[in-house]
Amino acid sequence: MKVLLDECVLRPIRRFLTGHDIATIEQAGWNGVENADLLCQAEGHFDAFITADKNLRYQQNLAGRRIAILELPTNDWLELRPRVPEIQRALDALKPGDYVALT
Repeated sequence: MKVLLDECVLRPIRRFLTGHDIATIEQAGWNGVENADLLCQAEGHFDAFITADKNLRYQQNLAGRRIAILELPTNDWLELRPRVPEIQRALDALKPGDYVALT
């Protein structure tokens, strides 16, 4: 699965999520692109989007989106690191159009 990491997600997580082609917004060349445009652009290139932006689902119309979205509970690496296995399972289970919010 091709996965895009939102700017608010710390890069170290890339080393711990296996079995996927993971890129950052910087690597995709989309720094500073607003969420609505970002999701449209990402949908043509990525299967999933990982974010810690809890407002995304309220600010964007996600109906009909093909890209799966995984919302992390925080962007604090000290809190996320022990939860990597849970994040990996959630990522592995994503299907097109899913929105999964970890709590």
